[in-house]
Amino acid sequence: MLVGAGDIASCTSKGDEITAKLLDDIPGTVFTLGDNAYMDGSAKQFRRCYDPNWGRHRDRTRPVLGNHDLRRSDGKAYYDYFGADVGRHGEGWYAYHVAGWQVLVLNSQCDQVACGPDSPQARWLEEVLDREPARCTVAMWHHPLFTSGGKHTAEPRMRPLYQILYDRGAELVLTAHNHNYERFAPQDPAGVRDDGRGIRQFVVGTGGASLYRFGDEVAVNSESRDDRTYGVLKLTLEPDSYRWQFIGQPGAAFTDSGSGTCH
Repeated sequence: MLVGAGDIASCTSKGDEITAKLLDDIPGTVFTLGDNAYMDGSAKQFRRCYDPNWGRHRDRTRPVLGNHDLRRSDGKAYYDYFGADVGRHGEGWYAYHVAGWQVLVLNSQCDQVACGPDSPQARWLEEVLDREPARCTVAMWHHPLFTSGGKHTAEPRMRPLYQILYDRGAELVLTAHNHNYERFAPQDPAGVRDDGRGIRQFVVGTGGASLYRFGDEVAVNSESRDDRTYGVLKLTLEPDSYRWQFIGQPGAAFTDSGSGTCH
């Protein structure tokens, strides 16, 4: 099982306390989707804002690097806090396995690392997918390729990496950056619906720092949206299928759930 969210810990918000309590009752590997400690990912903010709540799950957490995590010393506190298993400093990409699924963590800070088709990150991704082919694959990074968010626009520079995943049959992409929840139908890298081979992307920026409203226009193929609920996404991983469930803060009216099969 995988469970988590992004845009998490701020000492000026109680939201991360709410979502950390949700994690207390859910087993499995915890993922973060970046912007772990606000506002600038300093060691003090990891210690005072992240550690008291989400930090109690650190031993089972596999994080993603966000732009706020890089504001001090190129993310030194992020790497120091989470340890050696989160990719090399300056790269931030790595892979692991859960329940037979391949999990790929990528770095969407395309101002700091190259995200193009011939970049070191892209070559690494191709090598891992070709060397360790898996029946089912989920990738995660911070900036969404598709979003209806009103605060941040989409990040088209991640399209080459999405393309590599699409070409090799990946199932899911998890992102954050916009502080809301959104689920898309399976799509190809151009954003065309593809129920046969497409990747289903989620935006789960509901970890607790704050919530952002959606824009006036709904993105093509957006199937579910909420911008008023802190919560986490739970993925139940089976050998050839998956189920998702958005678990919101106590008393929340919004929920989202469903299932899919691996390609």
